[in-house]
Formats: sequence, structure tokens, C-alpha cells
Amino acid sequence: MATETAENIPVTILSGSLGAGKTTLLNHLLSNAGDRTLAVLVNDMGAVNVDAELVAEGSELELEGGVAELSNGCICCELQDDLETAVVRLARDRSFDHLVVESSGISEPAPVARLFTTESRVAARYDVDTLVTVLDTPAFLEAFAGDETPQRRGEEGDRPLSDLLVEQVEVSNVVLLNKADLCTETELTEAAELVRALQPDAETISTTFSAVDPDRLLGKDLFDPKRVNDLPGWKRVLAAADADHEHGDEVAHDSHHGHHHPDEVYGVSSFVYRRRQPFHPERFAAFLETLPAAIVRAKGTAWIADNEMRVSIAQAGPSVRATARGPWIASLPEVERDLYRSNRPDLEWHDDHGDRRTELVFIGTDHDESVLRTDLENALVTDDEWSDPASLESRFPDEQGAEVLVREP
Repeated sequence: MATETAENIPVTILSGSLGAGKTTLLNHLLSNAGDRTLAVLVNDMGAVNVDAELVAEGSELELEGGVAELSNGCICCELQDDLETAVVRLARDRSFDHLVVESSGISEPAPVARLFTTESRVAARYDVDTLVTVLDTPAFLEAFAGDETPQRRGEEGDRPLSDLLVEQVEVSNVVLLNKADLCTETELTEAAELVRALQPDAETISTTFSAVDPDRLLGKDLFDPKRVNDLPGWKRVLAAADADHEHGDEVAHDSHHGHHHPDEVYGVSSFVYRRRQPFHPERFAAFLETLPAAIVRAKGTAWIADNEMRVSIAQAGPSVRATARGPWIASLPEVERDLYRSNRPDLEWHDDHGDRRTELVFIGTDHDESVLRTDLENALVTDDEWSDPASLESRFPDEQGAEVLVREP
């Protein structure tokens, strides 16, 4: 966990899609800070809605140099400079007990958290306390538990809403199920179980107009920098499958990784698919394009026939992206291959295929695992196809760093 010292200021990093209720939460925290002196960094002052509702009755507001100073000692800052410069300047120029940083509605919080955990002038002054995500719960259910295609809300650029929601939830310590007044108790329970499937350790809190006791978000010391890259539920599933199946050449069976799985209520479950046989590019693309709406998250690495790149697959709701991460070690010249292998003694190596393999995690609600496994098997390349490269025309990226949107939302 973060180690708070006399010099270090705790930081809460806030994320959520546009319209989820982040600004309302910021206003609520500032109005109910109590004995705390808060500093809040936001994208622009207009987004903070600094008005009579922002501060307690009778408070006065002064605005100078992009800083709104409230009579209760709290401050709001316009994030005009880069984040690193802004937070260092804040710690130097002003005295406060806790910093809340709002990451934009079009980004996940992990990169912001890394700024505070790397060797930098920021990390020397601050400790990350908690990562908080605010969900528009009806939209979240629409994206992952309903039959409708989720629509973008606000100016979200080209990023699908489902991608943002998943990435923000997967690294969270606390998730606010906001707009709870628009949901039934059954829907709130279903949303909480979906969050748990994506991030098993996250605490969920149902809120209306983002009203929550600040003590449930501030000073919780929930962030562990050593685990920032291990938080997502799909990584937990994969790690459990590794433990249960030491010889990963065969297809792994359903893997419950020790955390609560609500499949007895809402059918949220997960499984890992492994193979040391490549996919036929067209049939695998067709499989990804027709993934059922019940699949909330699919993530992992795929071996595509006639492609020497490790292709990562990232599905979130209706969006499916494929990215070429780098060459298979087995495809490198012998000298480089041997060097890589000597530096990675734990690397699983097949006599014929080297490190080439498919390893995919699927998390979903009421999905038919047997049907998905059959479809995956049918998407594998046959011996005849493999010997005829001309039949393996591919949409998948084959240059490192290249990305293809296999299915658009």
C-alpha cells in the first residue's frame, strides 16, 4: 500500500466517462470536506461548475491565477499546465491535506497513477491513496448487460464507450454505481457483479447524484503500486489458469480463481482458451465479429497463421481491437532467439512451435462456453490451409505497433 509520510500528500485519482457524475462528486467532496483541506485538479474551471452549490452556505469564492480558493480552505485548480508541473507547483505553493485529480472522461486512470509512483519529483511529494471510478450505472448495464449497442456520450473521440468503461473499472479500488435512483435493486446488484467480474477487489458503492461519505473515498490507502498492472479480472483468471494447468498446451477448462463468482445469480463466469495451433485469419476474424453480447471482456494473445507477430486481442462489449505487440521469439534469427531464451528461463517453449501460442480469457454473463470453444476450434487453421499461404489472407496487423479495429461498436 502507499506509505504516507509527513512530507507526502495522499492523492485520490478520479475517472469516469463524460456524464457519469465526476463533476458532481468533486462538488460534493469540496462541500463536505469537513476538517480536511482538499485540492482538486480538473481539466477546466467550467467543468467544476463553481457556483453557490459548490460550497457550503455562506462561503465566499475567490478566483486568481486559475485557482479557486474556498473559505473552508479547499482549492480548485484549472489544469492548464501538464499534470506533473501542476501538482509540483501546488505542493510548493499551497498547504492542503489531500489532492483529488480528475482524469479526463476519455482516458483511464492508470497512466495518471504511474506519474505518482515512478521515480519523479511528483512521487517524492505525493502517495497515491485510491483510484475511484464513477459509473453511469444505466449506461454501464446498457453496454454490458443489455442487447443494445452502447452509444458514445459526449465528445469521446474515436474511443468506444465500452473500451473506456472497462479500462477505468479494471484498475479501480472503488467504483461508484452512480444514478442508482434510475435503477432497480436487481439492476444495481447485476452492475455490482459485473464490476466484480472485471475487478474482483473493487469496492462498489451505490450513489445518487454522487453523494457519498468522503471518508469512504479519502484516506483509505487502497492503492498498491506493486499491483497496479495486476488488477484487472482477466489477469486474475489467466494467473489462476496458469496455476491449475502447468502444461498449457491443451485447452484450459473453466477457471474460478478464488474470488467470488456470482454465476449462481447472474451467470457471470470466465474461462481460458489455450492452443498451440494458429487461427485461420478469416475465420478467427469472423469469430471475433460475432462474439455474443453476453461476453463482457475478452483479452489475450492470439497466434495467427502466416503472421510472425504476437497479436493481442482486446474486446470490451461491442468493440474488438487487434494490436501487433512484437515478433514471436521463435521467429527471430537464431542468435537473437537464443539470447531472448537465455534471459527468460521460465519461458514455455514447444519443440516445434517455440513460444507461439494462443492464450485468451473470456468473461461474460450467461454465455455458452461450450459453443464458444467449438467456434474457436473451428477457427483454427487446417494442415492443408497451413501449407497454402495464399489461402491465408489476413486483416490482422503484421507490423509491430499496428492496430486494427476488428469490430466497431
